[in-house]
Amino acid sequence: MTPTVLLLHAFPLDERMWAPQLATLAAAGFAAVAPRLYGRGPSIDGWARQLLDEVGGDVVAVGASMGGYTALALARQAPERVHGLVLASSRAEGDTPERVAFRERVLEALARRESLPGAADGVSADELADATRALRDRPDSTEVVRSFAGPLLVCAGDGDDLFSPEEGRRLAALAPAGRFALFEGAGHLMSVEQPQRFDEVLLEEAARWAT
Repeated sequence: MTPTVLLLHAFPLDERMWAPQLATLAAAGFAAVAPRLYGRGPSIDGWARQLLDEVGGDVVAVGASMGGYTALALARQAPERVHGLVLASSRAEGDTPERVAFRERVLEALARRESLPGAADGVSADELADATRALRDRPDSTEVVRSFAGPLLVCAGDGDDLFSPEEGRRLAALAPAGRFALFEGAGHLMSVEQPQRFDEVLLEEAARWAT
């Protein structure tokens, strides 16, 4: 049976960012869902446990930034069910001290009910705060990448100031079946900025999921 494709969204966007990919995958004959990660508490490992309970059978996890961290948590908890990983602008390491300090400033802003630039409509400050805590406290997943037996694709934009192509190439090289894709002219959210190119790369990668 073909695995279900889980499209896992970035912060502070929501599942609606994946509308083009849902249509593309459906047209190609794949079952795909884009779950909402907000409202699941302040733990990415907790989100992964919930998703594994909600979605039966085998999966391919496609994650953008925060969604990529969730994809790695799925592979950590149920490697036998995860047949492929796509990590778009997602690193394996946990937050650096500098990044933790940034998360704390975000939490302070959310506590003051300040709006976050780029946040999806309808996502509450409390939901964004829980997601920020989940990002801050996530574990290192380097060993998950090293031990993952299935196909793993890392995507990076050459205009991304949070996750460089060099980091992406190093991450892909850690995986036994790792591959890297560069998105020229894209920033941190290449699936939103370059949806047609992302769809092409995704469908090319899909050929590896069934082998």
